[in-house]
Amino acid sequence: MMIQQLYNRLTKEKSLSDENIQKVHTLINDSLKKAERWGLIQKNPASLVDRPKAVKKEIKVWNLEQVKLFLKNADLNARYFIAPLLGLTTGMRVGEILGLRWKDVDLERGFIRVTQTLSSDGKELMPYTKTASGMRTIDLPPETISYLEMHKKRIDKERKSPLYHDLDLVVCTEFGTPTNKSNIRRFFNAQINKLGLPKIRFHDTRHTHATLLLIQGVNPKIVSERLGHADVRISLDTYSHLLPSMQKETAIMLGKMLFEEEKEEVILN
Repeated sequence: MMIQQLYNRLTKEKSLSDENIQKVHTLINDSLKKAERWGLIQKNPASLVDRPKAVKKEIKVWNLEQVKLFLKNADLNARYFIAPLLGLTTGMRVGEILGLRWKDVDLERGFIRVTQTLSSDGKELMPYTKTASGMRTIDLPPETISYLEMHKKRIDKERKSPLYHDLDLVVCTEFGTPTNKSNIRRFFNAQINKLGLPKIRFHDTRHTHATLLLIQGVNPKIVSERLGHADVRISLDTYSHLLPSMQKETAIMLGKMLFEEEKEEVILN
């Protein structure tokens, strides 16, 4: 079968990671499932193949105290502090942070629109299509808005220079051009070393954001929307390691909600 041959070839050539091969399967399977439901094909052939197996990589995240330590003690006045701040408080991907424009930031109403991303080679700003799951609106904490306002003052001063190439970018070089991802990672790693925090990748600020929200009991659908996942199942699969502890916390919370008042009445009586 052609689909099985495709998966075998991708696995053998290692042209995609196991995780991405699984995503290819999900896309093909969902599309053919719809075609079967609409009567375009008699049987979904993707349902007959062996689903590609992926070895899950352990996600490294900071806990709440470590995030607080970073946000309080990192070099808050540094040019690139705004990047990890956005990663931790919005869950945006690094390319989305580096592609963010001021026209997509509403400081008055406190949200940002994610409409484009910087390519992996840092050479192209690529708009999201209107149907792309990555295109989304993310509400901001008031503290993040305050930092953005301070950061904007720096950028507005630099804009007055005749050498400034204005692309309306929030995170950019002093000349207005896109920032290389390596500069962001270098700054982030230097701050981690200075503060003695556990080493995580910049991308793990996104995972940290999602993990903290889920632990606080935020609806996974809301978390999925903030992350720009195409399906809430992606979020649930990525952060499934949290579910057992969340189930326990939910049971305790339900017990308090249903029976705490009754216990108080028993004690009073």
